[in-house]
Amino acid sequence: MSDKIRVVVVDDHMITRSFFETTVKTSDKYELVKSFPSAEEAAEYLKANPVDLVVMDILMRKGIDGLTAAGIIKNRHPEIKIILATSTAEAKWLDMAREIGVESFWYKEYAEMSLVDVMDKTVAGEHIYLDDTTDIKLGNITKGELTDRELEVLRELVTCSTNEQIAERLNISVPTVKTHIRHMLEKTGFSDRLELAINTSKSNIVVNDRELSKK
Repeated sequence: MSDKIRVVVVDDHMITRSFFETTVKTSDKYELVKSFPSAEEAAEYLKANPVDLVVMDILMRKGIDGLTAAGIIKNRHPEIKIILATSTAEAKWLDMAREIGVESFWYKEYAEMSLVDVMDKTVAGEHIYLDDTTDIKLGNITKGELTDRELEVLRELVTCSTNEQIAERLNISVPTVKTHIRHMLEKTGFSDRLELAINTSKSNIVVNDRELSKK
């Protein structure tokens, strides 16, 4: 019987999933027991199969997202350790993951620590989180130079919402929305709201919660 740490990897992008698989397979410490393109398949598999560690992306093109799946897995099997992988430095996800009981986060774009190092530390009982995402660039500034309300407006702006829709969702006035957008344009140096929205999406500093529920 193998004494290796049993790992399941989950990512709907084949290239990233292959990277996860290779990382596990090339380590003498870990054993890849299963690989899935969807979080739902992984959660279903874990109902009846013993696993020690799950490495899973958050955003999925179909089915439930990684955060939702992590909550289901932790509710059923709190002993299974979970590493959520993402290229998005959305601070709200950190709080959600902690509340669920997720052990660690691995940032694909910003990680100073390799995935296998995060795996090693996680199975050893450590919790790895990138708490400071404030130095990520957006135009002429960093994320930390935006106020909490400006970040809320940005989360709506990246969905191509109108000022009226943003105002309704955030329970603020349309002139207030316009003021926040104007201030962000002045800070970042972008010429208009479209350029601001496009570059925000590229930088991955925020994601609207509705993105998690897209099927």
